[in-house]
Amino acid sequence: MNTRGVGDPADADRQVLDADQVKHLEFLQGVVSRLANNSFLVKGWALTLTGGLLAFAAGSTSWPIVATALIVLVAFWFLDSYFLHQERLFRTLYDEVRRPRSTVEPFSMDPRPYADRVRWRRSAFSPTLSLFYGGLCAAHLAFLAVLLLG
Repeated sequence: MNTRGVGDPADADRQVLDADQVKHLEFLQGVVSRLANNSFLVKGWALTLTGGLLAFAAGSTSWPIVATALIVLVAFWFLDSYFLHQERLFRTLYDEVRRPRSTVEPFSMDPRPYADRVRWRRSAFSPTLSLFYGGLCAAHLAFLAVLLLG
């Protein structure tokens, strides 16, 4: 049972979004979802391609193939970083749109004004990307060292 009275000051703090704001937030959430899905797909392709190249290199003991696999892995890391950076920019835009008295232009899909708040380097070396790609890079470098020194 609601014990607050009519005209309670807590009601004044509650934000009521109009239909345009809700639709704008839905558009932004759609972009964030697509970027997150792209990041997931990139990780899958990175693991599949670099793993396949390493398996091929192990069969032929060819260090140039391992080096190529490492270059491919770094390219995937860069691409995944781009998607994560864009996702963070759109999340920042989302947070601005949902605020009361937001100054964001209705239906704006431009996250560039928030680029100073979200740094690409922090996205590229986030814990999740660093652990995933850093671990794969370490495995590639170890395999390369075994081929070159062994």
